[in-house]
Amino acid sequence: MRFHFHRLRFEMEARDRVYLPPGKAGNVLRGSLGLMLQAVDSAAYERLFAPRAAGGPSGLSDAPRPFVFRVAALEAGLRVAPGERFAFAMNLFEESGESAGAFAAAFDRLGREGLGPGRGKAALTNWQQQPSCVDLSEHPEILHRIGVRFITPTEIKGDGGLLREPLFGILMARIRDRISTLRALYGAGPLEMDFREFAERAAAVRLSSCDVRHVEAERQSTRTGLRHPLGGFVGTAAYEGDLAEFLPFLRAASHTGVGRQTVWGKGEIAIQ
Repeated sequence: MRFHFHRLRFEMEARDRVYLPPGKAGNVLRGSLGLMLQAVDSAAYERLFAPRAAGGPSGLSDAPRPFVFRVAALEAGLRVAPGERFAFAMNLFEESGESAGAFAAAFDRLGREGLGPGRGKAALTNWQQQPSCVDLSEHPEILHRIGVRFITPTEIKGDGGLLREPLFGILMARIRDRISTLRALYGAGPLEMDFREFAERAAAVRLSSCDVRHVEAERQSTRTGLRHPLGGFVGTAAYEGDLAEFLPFLRAASHTGVGRQTVWGKGEIAIQ
């Protein structure tokens, strides 16, 4: 089983002063992307930004969008003067990668119309697309300990609410469901595996140490005016047990993110 995706990188040069508030880069870019996609390619908007509900293999009521922003480096805040350059990345989970051009057209228009609270203008100077793949069936014979770093705020539902610490069984169930749903909707089809047995083996892995802290943030919808939480836990966790089969799923999750609101960069993880 393979999980195919495309890494995208967009480079821009400021024409005016461009400002993105701390903790809001992903949210600002995500909201602006929706508006620009509607303007440049309505079909791409429907397919990428407002996919129809789908009762996929994960049981999700809404189809996940096939992309995530990777803007952790900008979340401390961005201030650039005219002539200075900045860049951001996205991961696109279409196996074909055919929608990358629609994103480039949207960001080109966004730069010309202005982004951020001050609507500073910028020029899209370059963009790149790199096909990538994770082989979910390729793993070491033995792996008994692994660390996971939660880079951006992560919210994972389980046990009737949001987890206060990343229990491995629930973490892997959410990763498995997300990968399977993305494959089903935008790639080669859902994962061909026994979900229950996978979950039982994951639940046997022990959380051996946990050093996470919770951060609070929120966004305000420009469409409804409602405020929505963007917080979650960040930090590190270590796990012990029979971990070999789970390593490729964690590798895939480092690209897809895990948990709620992954589109604008939440739930980004790295393997340690």
